[in-house]
Amino acid sequence: MPGMEDARFANSVVLMCEHSEKGAMGLIINKSIDGLKLTDLFEQLSISTHQKEAPAALHFGGPVETGRGFVLHSPEYQSGLSHMKVGADFALTTTQDVLEDMAEGRGPQKALTMLGYSGWGPGQLEREIGENGWLVAEAAPDLVFDAPDGEKWGNALKSLGVDALTLSASAGRA
Repeated sequence: MPGMEDARFANSVVLMCEHSEKGAMGLIINKSIDGLKLTDLFEQLSISTHQKEAPAALHFGGPVETGRGFVLHSPEYQSGLSHMKVGADFALTTTQDVLEDMAEGRGPQKALTMLGYSGWGPGQLEREIGENGWLVAEAAPDLVFDAPDGEKWGNALKSLGVDALTLSASAGRA
């Protein structure tokens, strides 16, 4: 929402991966890291690739543990080591084997690779939502994986029937 005080979250679309009484964890899906590509990560991790496709962008998943990698992907791929289902349409893998599989063309059909994540302590996200900090919408695979990063925020708003020009930083109660 426009009143978000943390600039790192301005116009962010966050896919919530886990939410419980212990807190919440999500990944920003619409902010690529300028100048960094997936092939740069492969090189840093000494993963060889022979793919001829255009290099995918690395995304800023959030301000927590920015040196840690996360691959949000379509659910048909299952890591041999560890993966977590995120609803029916997504999965999350944090082990290097998914990157190795991606480099060899055996990875998930669709994926976003992030550095860092977004985290909230117990009750923090609920409080921010109550203070008009966030809008909540259903996640759609086409929005997450297929829409250009610059269109995801607007498309998420449209899925709620909201026009960005009508958003206000002020909250109200009826």
